[in-house]
Amino acid sequence: MSSNMEEQITKELLDELHSDQMVLPSLPEVALKIREVLEDPDVSTQRIAEVIQTDAGLTARLIQVANSPLIRGSTRIETVESAVTRMGNSMVTNLANSLIVQQMFQPTTEVSDTKFREFWDHSAQVAAISHALSGFAKLKPDQALLAGLMHDIGMLPIIKRAEDVPELLNDNALLDRVIRNTHTAIGEAMLKKWEFPEMFVDVAAHHENVLRRHDGAADFLDLVIVANLQSYVDKDHELAKVDWETVPAFAKLGLDTSVSVVDMSEGENIQEVHDALMI
Repeated sequence: MSSNMEEQITKELLDELHSDQMVLPSLPEVALKIREVLEDPDVSTQRIAEVIQTDAGLTARLIQVANSPLIRGSTRIETVESAVTRMGNSMVTNLANSLIVQQMFQPTTEVSDTKFREFWDHSAQVAAISHALSGFAKLKPDQALLAGLMHDIGMLPIIKRAEDVPELLNDNALLDRVIRNTHTAIGEAMLKKWEFPEMFVDVAAHHENVLRRHDGAADFLDLVIVANLQSYVDKDHELAKVDWETVPAFAKLGLDTSVSVVDMSEGENIQEVHDALMI
C-alpha cells in the first residue's frame, strides 16, 4: 500500500510540475527589491540598508549573522548599514536570499515544523561545508554558501503539501521517499522561476548525481555534491552508502576521499558557520 501511495503522490507532484499546474512560491517583495537595487553598480550602502530595513525579521537576522563567527569582525555591528559595509554587496545579497527563503515557510503542524527544521539544519551543514571547501575549487565563499543553502530548496513545497495529505503527514518514511523522488525537479523549477543564476539551478537539479563527470575546472555543483555526501557521514541515509572513490567531484576538488573535511582543521570553522546560519 505504501509503495502504491508513494508512486501515486510522486506522479501527481511531477505531473503538476511538468504541466505548469504546480503553484510554486514567489520570492517576497523585499528579495526582489534587494536584487533590483544591487543591479546598480553605483548603489550606496545606505540605499541597500534602506531596502533591507523594510523587513524587520530580515534586518534582525542580518545583524545577528554580521556579528557571528561567519563574518569575523573586531567590533560589534549595530546597524544594517554597518553590516552591509562589513559583508559587501555580494554576500549581503546571497545571505538575504537564503534568510528570506527561511522566513517564507511557516509550518502549521508539528510534523511539518520538525521536517522544516531538519531541512534547514541539513542545508546549513551543507552550506558550511561548501563554504569551507570553496578554497579548494577557487570559488567565491559567499556563493558556495548560497549554493549549499539552496541545494534542497525543492523540499519545501513537498513538506507544505504534506500538511494537506494525511497519508504523507503521518508516515515519515513515505514522506522521505516522496521528497527523494521529487525534490530535485521541483528545486530546479523554483530557482528558475526566481531567476537565480544557472549555476544555482544546476545545483538544485543535479546535486544527487554523484557520478557526474564534466570537462574543465571544479564548479559549484562539484562542491555541493561533495559537501552533501560529507554531511551524511555516519547517518542513516542512502547517500551515506556511496563509495567516495567512485565520485568524480572529489578528484575535481583535489580532495582525499579517505578524510572528511569536518575532521580536518576546517572542522571547527564549519561548526561555527553552521551555528551562525541556525540563529
